[in-house]
Amino acid sequence: MGTILLGPAPTAGAAGLCDTAPNWAAGTTYTTGTVVRYTDGQYYIAEHDNPGYDPVVSTWYWDPYTCGGSSGGDACATAPNWTAGTAYTTGTVVRYTDGQYYIAEHDNPGYDPVISTWYWDPYTCTGGGDQPPPSGFVVSEAQFNQMFPGRNSFYTYSGLVSALSAYPAFATTGSDTVKRQEAAAFLANVSHETGGLVYIVEQDTSQYPNYCDRNQPYGCPAGQSAYYGRGPIQLSWNFNYKAAGDALGIDLLNNPSLVQNNAAVAWKTGLWYWNTQKGPGTYTGHNAMVSGAGFGQTIRSINGALECDGHNPAQVQSRVDKYRSFAQILGATPGNNLSC
Repeated sequence: MGTILLGPAPTAGAAGLCDTAPNWAAGTTYTTGTVVRYTDGQYYIAEHDNPGYDPVVSTWYWDPYTCGGSSGGDACATAPNWTAGTAYTTGTVVRYTDGQYYIAEHDNPGYDPVISTWYWDPYTCTGGGDQPPPSGFVVSEAQFNQMFPGRNSFYTYSGLVSALSAYPAFATTGSDTVKRQEAAAFLANVSHETGGLVYIVEQDTSQYPNYCDRNQPYGCPAGQSAYYGRGPIQLSWNFNYKAAGDALGIDLLNNPSLVQNNAAVAWKTGLWYWNTQKGPGTYTGHNAMVSGAGFGQTIRSINGALECDGHNPAQVQSRVDKYRSFAQILGATPGNNLSC
């Protein structure tokens, strides 16, 4: 009889890991430290690298994981993943594929919460770590909704709030005016890139196979056509998925679909680019705003090669107009150097 290996007691962790935890999937490779959400709604952390072993069976590889800051009485803490065809009774809370929660308003045989809205209502978690906005965030939920009245339900305010912990300097640096200007600048560029937070993925599917740079040593393990634009700043190319994932501690190279299936992950990739990448410009978006270089330099960093220096003035003006509008909503002056 072999030695019985007993794992440590359930881990207590930061709520942020649970906010971005993917649903566990059999056959998916997981590295040590990865937190996943199992089919029963509970969280597990990989104690050892494994090729997708079942957390409740292969207990040497996985330990239960307790999300810090969550309330044991909150229905979200134990909500199962919604599954088509499963019967749900009135009052049942489920976690949908986009990471949002819904409560059954009427018994139903597994109708889709975002389609059968008579049967389901969105549900706000009272104790989950991804719900309360951080103290001092300059954009309220009401202002966010005012900015994006026709947004896709995927792009949630709570997802944005959850993502802020990844880059704590965002919209918290400088004077109150600078903080509001930076938030307005980021959201204006996001609005431009996604048609007002309508599009989650790049619409021109013919371009999908073109974002695989096989000169990279890691190649394109998720497939030739897997690295198309996703999320609020339309993250694209295998090397950007790799770099963003490494920075955020999420394996996006092997799991690029997380950017279109998990709102907090999507927002984090947008904030990663904004705070760390210069693109064709000389500033990151964050540095452009806090240094006073101006909104025009954020355009240059995101799409300057195609829009700045007279290449596409209409697109530049569209971004500037949106920035002015969002700055006004936040009660800030737009500042100088708005164009590029």
